[in-house]
Amino acid sequence: MNMDEKLKAEIDKIKKSGNCPTHVAIIMDGNGRWAGKRGKPRTEGHYAGVKTVRRVVEVASEIGLKYLTLYTFSVENWSRPKDEVASLMELLAKTTLEEVSDLMKNNVRLITTGRIEGIPLIRRQVLKSAIKRTAKNSGLTLNLALNYGGREEIIDAIRTIGSEIQAGKIDPNQIDDKLFAQYLYTADLPDPDFLIRTSGENRLSNFLIWQTSYTEIYITDTLWPDFDQLDFTKAINNYIKRDRRFGGVTAE
Repeated sequence: MNMDEKLKAEIDKIKKSGNCPTHVAIIMDGNGRWAGKRGKPRTEGHYAGVKTVRRVVEVASEIGLKYLTLYTFSVENWSRPKDEVASLMELLAKTTLEEVSDLMKNNVRLITTGRIEGIPLIRRQVLKSAIKRTAKNSGLTLNLALNYGGREEIIDAIRTIGSEIQAGKIDPNQIDDKLFAQYLYTADLPDPDFLIRTSGENRLSNFLIWQTSYTEIYITDTLWPDFDQLDFTKAINNYIKRDRRFGGVTAE
């Protein structure tokens, strides 16, 4: 069985299961190590990682996934060397410009999550233009977590809730997990069913730490640039086999 046949078999299993996750989140890790192993600068790893994003978005649309959240740039990433950060911002804008036509063709809606105003203005304008252009698309929602941090998200939510309590708009006794979730960046998204992390690291890295409280987690040693469509569909089929109990028990 060749690669195409294997991929088709995995896609067929997903479609026949009727149990495809609604929302998948991915920590795209390993670009730098991928480049280092090849004696290339880290920026080459990021460019290779973009190709993986294209592959994953394509197959995610094909299997009928509703939401895909990609950890694209964290609040901690600003501490990287200035030339790498500048290259990442340039790559973000360049890729958005290049891919928006394909997003339209494939009915993909683009959105972002995080402290977006912290992204340089010229790069932010490119993103906002693509978001506006794809806003009416009804297929996969591609959510880029940009200038994102899970703790920062919770702090921002607390600040907003605190202001509304002071203004008399919220009674503190009304606050529960459902109300709190309405003040997160992801208020309009369901919590992820499935979280994939590449490169073998076993941590959340400040990613969706509220939303992933009952998310199924899948760790692979594969570096992100090497993560292909077959890897992605195999991961989804791994999720499909799992028994999600949410703290309860399965009937015998």
